[in-house]
Amino acid sequence: MTLKCGIVGLPNVGKSTLFNALTSSIAAEAANYPFCTIEPNLGVVSVPDIRLQKLALIAGSKKIIPAYIEFVDIAGLVKGANITHVYNKIDPIDDAEIIDMELILADLESVEKR
Repeated sequence: MTLKCGIVGLPNVGKSTLFNALTSSIAAEAANYPFCTIEPNLGVVSVPDIRLQKLALIAGSKKIIPAYIEFVDIAGLVKGANITHVYNKIDPIDDAEIIDMELILADLESVEKR
């Protein structure tokens, strides 16, 4: 079973750094300039579960297949897709509203394509 998880946020907030930490890799370039990530980065990580071995013994499983999480490092979302996150202010509520609106618009675009 694979769970897919996208890492979204404004530019230059540490999405690629978080991706690299979660995947224990340096697959995503993490640099301090806007739009460093253009193409999504993909990473797959197995979910450690100490119960899996016991369950396999009880059930007599021949093969143990752990669960996986697929992480996707997505390019920074910005209001209007052309403004960097340099507003000379710190306003996490406004930042969250921008991300929510961009995700709503992306969902709407997906639905309209069907």
